[in-house]
Amino acid sequence: MTLVPDSPDQITSNSGWDTKTNFDFLSEVLDEFNNAGIRTSVFVSADIEMVEYAAKAGADRVELYTEPYATEYIHNPEKAVLPFVEAAKVARGMGMGLNAGHDLSLVNLNFLYKNIPWMDEVSIGHALISDALYLGLEKTIHEYKNCLR
Repeated sequence: MTLVPDSPDQITSNSGWDTKTNFDFLSEVLDEFNNAGIRTSVFVSADIEMVEYAAKAGADRVELYTEPYATEYIHNPEKAVLPFVEAAKVARGMGMGLNAGHDLSLVNLNFLYKNIPWMDEVSIGHALISDALYLGLEKTIHEYKNCLR
């Protein structure tokens, strides 16, 4: 279960949780899920403090909000990935699993994976479906899996 700070009328995410400000709320919700045996993840920006507070609140994993990576990747891949590598190292150091998602595509996924090979999951929706319109779903899924090798 990934907790995302979207309002009911929001079409897609545009930020991660402020886990420090929302610490009490997240702790309460995470306790309920954890007590029910449900693996939990909190959607956060690539910000070390947000990762640390997600861990303190009781999340099993964080999912890094990768829209800033995808936007900067076009201009400077090395610069784009740096904050994500640092946040991923903090998550790993705290014993948390790591997911990533938002605006990942066949263009930028492999570079992220090569720099953070210990990611557990990636969330890809819009780009995968868009690619499938041209390549077909089976070939598209195969291409995304190739990005993660």
